[in-house]
Amino acid sequence: MSKDSTKRISGRGIELLSLASTIIVWQLVADYIVANKFKLPSFTDVLFAFFKTIETGALFTDLAISLLHFGIGIGSALVIGIPIGVSMGWFKTANRAFDPIIEIIRPIPPLAWIPFAIIWFGLTHISAGFVVFVGAVFPIIINTFDGFKSVPKVYVEAAKVLGCMSSRSLIRHVAFPSALPSIASGIRIAMGVGWMCLVAAEMFGVSSSGLGYKIWWHYYLHQMDFVLVYMLILGFLGLLIDRIFRWYVDGRLLKWREGVVV
Repeated sequence: MSKDSTKRISGRGIELLSLASTIIVWQLVADYIVANKFKLPSFTDVLFAFFKTIETGALFTDLAISLLHFGIGIGSALVIGIPIGVSMGWFKTANRAFDPIIEIIRPIPPLAWIPFAIIWFGLTHISAGFVVFVGAVFPIIINTFDGFKSVPKVYVEAAKVLGCMSSRSLIRHVAFPSALPSIASGIRIAMGVGWMCLVAAEMFGVSSSGLGYKIWWHYYLHQMDFVLVYMLILGFLGLLIDRIFRWYVDGRLLKWREGVVV
């Protein structure tokens, strides 16, 4: 067995040991210290509740609904945020036009838009997606803007010498590839913020279904084991989305950066 394989197995062993230790401590604290299933359900309680949600099929429905809300919000943020960030970073006039508006709206918490989301779109999927969009669009705009402003001038000058003269060609072949790491970071941040906004939006009434909605619903029924089930699913699903994004971006789009930092 190679040295790298040994290190990898050792690392996995530490991760599994950490998870197992956490579960054991959780079970002991819930059973013998707290001893109150409403305040802290044990691991076994949560496990049985998880199986019940699978049996009824409710989990899969809520999961699909939340992913739909998330997809609407993130997709809209990408379609709107990246072009605005590109235009602000490349054209001074666009930066002067958009910057004051964005800096006024950006500090407003996304949850403050929930009343307008309900008024404008009702209790629909678009309404929940709108709250996700508000939380996700600004990190994308800012990181795209920073990425374009950080494009080395020598790249642009070299491209012009080689015949790439129009702004469209320079953006496509020079500025966008150079700014892609910053844009990817912005998208990753936006997905994290959007995921938190999704849960809050569903909990506070923008949606009548979804993972966040079910957390509040089970809380009213005093079924805290089911609340923890949905909380953990949100955590694992958020981790999975982030890992898939990093795998695709780092392995495909930014593969050229491998080995830049040892």
